[in-house]
Amino acid sequence: MNARLVAGFAALVLTIVLAGCTPESPDAGTPSESASPSSSESPDPGETKSPSSTPSPTPTSGVALPTDCRAILSEGVLAQLEGVPLNDAAFGPSGVQDDGSLICAWADPRADTTRLVTIISAMSRGPALDMLNALANTEGFSCFTPDGGTRCEKTWPNTQYPVTDGRTLFWRDDILIDTRFSNLAPNGYTSSIVAYLFK
Repeated sequence: MNARLVAGFAALVLTIVLAGCTPESPDAGTPSESASPSSSESPDPGETKSPSSTPSPTPTSGVALPTDCRAILSEGVLAQLEGVPLNDAAFGPSGVQDDGSLICAWADPRADTTRLVTIISAMSRGPALDMLNALANTEGFSCFTPDGGTRCEKTWPNTQYPVTDGRTLFWRDDILIDTRFSNLAPNGYTSSIVAYLFK
């Protein structure tokens, strides 16, 4: 079986898995979880099923968007981030945004590359699946379906420093957790946020 056939088959399977684990009604959900986050450039979804991938102002699932970057993390994860500044003004907007999303930027402005930025926002099923399918099909992300949701992740070497960069996304019940990191990936980070939001 040649590589193109295998890649095409993998893409088809992912599309079926993502579609099958997506809720058919607002009451159903398909979350996924991961132990460590990752970061990358923002992809441009190649599909046009949903004309807009702009997050909805509020999730329709009844799960509230969080408002505190520390409260969403377990004590074990917070211990791994001890000493890392949170939401320093040097990194731009952070905290609760006008649309209700939450930006958490763990980074020291004195460091060249070590950082972890998470955006938690409302995103409906169609745009979320379009984006995750695009990441799997065109960006080489690995996707799976833990914790009732869909998780996609990828890591790669930093182009300037000898560290690992990456991105991890988790979608469930109209909420997207999108984390990008460079040289800072606390064990259990995304899982901790998922456990807090969907407890």
